Amino acid sequence: MANGAPVCGPISTFSRVRILHALFESGTAQIRGTRTIGELCEATGLHPNTVREHLQRLIEGGYVIQATEHRTTRGRPRTLYSAATGTGDASSPIARDKAKAAAQRGDLLRRMLPATASALGRDATYQLDALIEHLEESGFEPVVDDEQLTVDLTPCPHAAGRAEDRPMLCSVHLGLMQGVLAEAGGPLAAEAVRASGLPEECPPLECTVQLRLTEMTAA
Repeated sequence: MANGAPVCGPISTFSRVRILHALFESGTAQIRGTRTIGELCEATGLHPNTVREHLQRLIEGGYVIQATEHRTTRGRPRTLYSAATGTGDASSPIARDKAKAAAQRGDLLRRMLPATASALGRDATYQLDALIEHLEESGFEPVVDDEQLTVDLTPCPHAAGRAEDRPMLCSVHLGLMQGVLAEAGGPLAAEAVRASGLPEECPPLECTVQLRLTEMTAA
């Protein structure tokens, strides 16, 4: 990453990436879309205390939702965890508040620098505000192209990581960006992460996020 700044946010460690990946891929859990601590430990190989610590950080960031199991039989209800996807029961109040705060900061910036305004409309602009703050929190330096609907994330702060870990990392980060855009509400969705290059190459790994307008907006 530029200037040697540390990578932070929801994907600051590969342990968190593995936990988030297990939540995004939780179709085999006992209750679809959710995982227990035990299931996450089994999926990641991490100690329960480590999983709990990372989950708490992810909940505080608005990326994971915690709920209590509704039981119809006797027994202590379990605590269930799911990824905040921004839709239905998987919407995080923390993530919504972060999106509103990002929009307010974006409006302030646009009043001072009118040239920074997007031509995509208010709702899409607020989505980009939330997405940019999420990316900056995650250690990226995003450059948005309103016309091509792309976000350039080069240089990627994760370029020096193991090549075999990159597919999971990109998949998780795409899911996080989709959740951020959904929580903000609007016509934009994250469609794909395009990455190329090798960790030892210079310049570092090239990384671009492709956005798209929903069919409803296009119509």
